[in-house]
Amino acid sequence: MSKPKQGARGPDLRQFLRERIAACRTVEDLNDRVISPFVQEVEATCRERGYVINIYGEQSNLAFTGDEQAAEEIYALIEDYLDARQADGDDA
Repeated sequence: MSKPKQGARGPDLRQFLRERIAACRTVEDLNDRVISPFVQEVEATCRERGYVINIYGEQSNLAFTGDEQAAEEIYALIEDYLDARQADGDDA
């Protein structure tokens, strides 16, 4: 097997995602075609490697529990929290 060339780069993931996202016309399409497949692959990799993952972003968070029931409970907590904020008029 030959070594990769120094400085050679593979496909740019950010550009690939940008193109896939741009092709989605609805939030449901975005979820089905980009977000869910990406998260499923992250989950599969974490499960295979025995990782517990929490990714904290500036405007979003991704938490991998490895437990379907815990995931549903966390989702419900987040939805309740967001609903309460919206009811209070605080959508920042």
